[in-house]
Amino acid sequence: MRIGFLISSAAVVRPTWTTAHLAHAALQDQHRVRIIEVGDMEITAHGRLVARTHVLDAPLDSAAELAGRLSSRKLSCRYVELSTLDMLLLRANPMSTHVLGMSLLAAEQGVRVHNDPTGIVRTRNKAWLASLPDIPRPRTIVTRELSSARLFSENLDTDVVLKPVVGSGGRGVVRVPRGNARKLAQCFANISRQFAGPLVVQAYAAAADQGEKRVFWVDGQIVGAYLRTRAPGAFLHNLQQGATPTPCAISKEDQTISDAITPHLLRNGIRIAGLDIIGGELIEVNTLNPGGVHYAETFRIGEDPKTPGGTIAARVIRMLTTLPTWNIAEANPA
Repeated sequence: MRIGFLISSAAVVRPTWTTAHLAHAALQDQHRVRIIEVGDMEITAHGRLVARTHVLDAPLDSAAELAGRLSSRKLSCRYVELSTLDMLLLRANPMSTHVLGMSLLAAEQGVRVHNDPTGIVRTRNKAWLASLPDIPRPRTIVTRELSSARLFSENLDTDVVLKPVVGSGGRGVVRVPRGNARKLAQCFANISRQFAGPLVVQAYAAAADQGEKRVFWVDGQIVGAYLRTRAPGAFLHNLQQGATPTPCAISKEDQTISDAITPHLLRNGIRIAGLDIIGGELIEVNTLNPGGVHYAETFRIGEDPKTPGGTIAARVIRMLTTLPTWNIAEANPA
């Protein structure tokens, strides 16, 4: 197959990035890989959807070599029509209207786009998870009103977490001590000024002291996981904020959450996602460009011992290049 990876910028790709591991695994499976930067997609005068791509046709020694060649722009480039791709993996963040529009056009031309662009738009908004009452998660509301946030917090016996409804990397996420109405008001106002839309107001998970688990989910299956333990004195578990990746096991609670969220993800056209879990509760779902394969493989969590070269990345590519066995009717039963 000819597989395209749509990324924000080749210059910033690192060996630890899931994109590098997936592209390397695709090459190892004899697929041809085309890396596309978001600014390199065009519509020609004849109405054709084309892109300038970084070309990878032969296997490389490692994901690190792939990332190095890509970031240093040592790969040959070639223009291709997107309709000639068999599959396009969306790995760009943020998802701009340009990325959304171009990926939808590619889908209309018969390219298998993963994840489904419209499904990403729905599920990447944190209000989506808050709207699913059947999922084990902390008590949550989504609101623009400070009075609603204050009333909600007064009825909790825990601290409160505030976060923008759309965001990543821990930006705009704060913890407010229980009963501190003044700080709640200050933080609420600060986040509202910086980010558009309402705020997520969530009960703080006490188990966060033991870390936050990133579970890598594909087509209803858990294929890998690792634990992020925050830096001393820190609140966030994001690696960008100084957290440390450590090994972990996949628990019964993780499987319960996976089973519960699977039909919601599948009916939105989501085939690959990152589930952030604390103490048996689902905190967030990343469907835009979920990461974590590098660390899960490093700790050998989720590796397939029955398949030669059965790394997590290889399993993901083999699953995505195979038509799913589920269908929309199964994912959304009457």
